[in-house]
Amino acid sequence: MEPGGLEWLLVPMQQLVSWGAAGAMVFGGVVPYIPQYRDIRRTQNAEGFSTYVCLVLLVANILRILFWFGRRFESPLLWQSIIMIFTMLLMLKLCTEVRVSNELNIKRRSFAAADSKDEEIKAPPKRSYLDFDLNYFWHWSKFTDYLQCVLTFTGVTGYITYLWLDSSLFVETLGFLAVFTEAMLGVPQLYRNYQNRSTEGMSIKMVLMWTSGDTFKTVYFILNQAPFQFSICGLLQVFVDIAILLQVYLYSYYPQKPVSHTAHPASTKAL
Repeated sequence: MEPGGLEWLLVPMQQLVSWGAAGAMVFGGVVPYIPQYRDIRRTQNAEGFSTYVCLVLLVANILRILFWFGRRFESPLLWQSIIMIFTMLLMLKLCTEVRVSNELNIKRRSFAAADSKDEEIKAPPKRSYLDFDLNYFWHWSKFTDYLQCVLTFTGVTGYITYLWLDSSLFVETLGFLAVFTEAMLGVPQLYRNYQNRSTEGMSIKMVLMWTSGDTFKTVYFILNQAPFQFSICGLLQVFVDIAILLQVYLYSYYPQKPVSHTAHPASTKAL
């Protein structure tokens, strides 16, 4: 058979592989959060998951979308950012509802125990985005506060980008900040595990999917000649994922003495 006779088969196969890779880029980023989302819903406990992960990804993907207006890159990466933003908002909504519900249950149990002593139990304090209290930043009581913060950040950065869109230095810096912020994705979870001296409550499946996804993503960036910022920060992301997996091994086979959490507000702030 002549080499040209296989072209009718190879061309569609290459197209299918290209579509598959693009689809993996668009939806692959949100897959790791499915087991974590299900675990939180099942256990009604979000203590093991750091919502700063959501903050990092929201900032990174908003900046990446703004970067696209200054320097067009492949559309799968743009759609990946849009889908990731909606996913992180869903994670935030669930974590906030679970945390507030658990706080109320704790107060109700305390009230029932102290009822015979005629002690007054105050409701848990409500923290709002509009309080402008840095001590409780990203520890608010309502999902709408997180949404307002995200919309404000998007509006401000969008306006600045519009003003400086003609500056190549600004656009390249924006792109670097976008991917560097995403590269720091695992750092809040890494620190959370270090604080707890444990990885309990964190979905190991999520981290394994992080690692495989970030590896695939970095290779995709290199092969498709994406802006250099993407490749460099992709490699950094893989290193952070590996560090978290090392924590899983360390705290599983060499258990550490857990840090005492006598006051529930301290645990709440970590969310």
